[in-house]
Amino acid sequence: MIVRDKPDVWDLLTALRGSIVPRILPPVLLLAAIAAAVVAIDHRLGLLPRLDGSAFTVFGIGLSLFLGFRNNAAYDRWWEARKLWGGLLADMRSLAREAEVFVADETTRHDILRAALVFLHAHRINLRRLSPAVPGQEQVADAAHPPCAALDRVNALVAAAHRDGRLDGFGARALAERLGSMAAQQAGCERIANSPLPFVYSLLIYRTSYLYCLLLPLALTGPTGWMTPVFVAVVAYMFLGLAEVTEELSHPFAASPNGVALDAICRAAEISLAPHLGEEPPPPLQPVAHYLS
Repeated sequence: MIVRDKPDVWDLLTALRGSIVPRILPPVLLLAAIAAAVVAIDHRLGLLPRLDGSAFTVFGIGLSLFLGFRNNAAYDRWWEARKLWGGLLADMRSLAREAEVFVADETTRHDILRAALVFLHAHRINLRRLSPAVPGQEQVADAAHPPCAALDRVNALVAAAHRDGRLDGFGARALAERLGSMAAQQAGCERIANSPLPFVYSLLIYRTSYLYCLLLPLALTGPTGWMTPVFVAVVAYMFLGLAEVTEELSHPFAASPNGVALDAICRAAEISLAPHLGEEPPPPLQPVAHYLS
């Protein structure tokens, strides 16, 4: 996730981190070069047709509406992902407080909280398709689904404490409900990660955007002349740029500049649980070159 203050004029002109310019620059330059070639051919041979601009107005409005619809769908996925991880953080903090109330044995309480942290990291690793690299992950690394295995281990600790009389029935029920809430948040995240936006949306958006930009010089050559490549580049930047933005937002758990900051949320959980574990809280993660992972 990009974290920075409101950009000034210089930042607007030069900022590349978190921008889609590096990804769309080659196709934008290609479309501008094609537009320049069209203008040159038209000036030299005069054989190319000149289309009425009103048709492109209608075409552009339709394309803009479809891009707006896809942008809303992609942002909804990103925002829901952020809310689900915010709910997980709240559940972790509540679990720590409930364990303080219901679990008198310190060792059992610490085991439950540390196992919950293992679950949170396993969930992050699973969503980002990473290899386990966090202390404690070796306990669940070989499981078919490490996050579920980690949450099952938390549940097993609660069940064992209840059977042994270290946790009464009301406390066991409260902790079980908290684990159920965490499992619901986990399932919501996996639904987003495993159900991308339909491929046909991306295919239609990109095909239509390129078609529009390739035909646009035929309407602009007459009125704008050699400025046509500039106008085509601006239009391509808008349409292809928005298409790339929606593509990135539709994958909120990716380690991309605009993805959800899962590492920072996990660190926030570690900070919140440290006092309950009798440990020194680690420092919060800070953005590096305006990027917070």
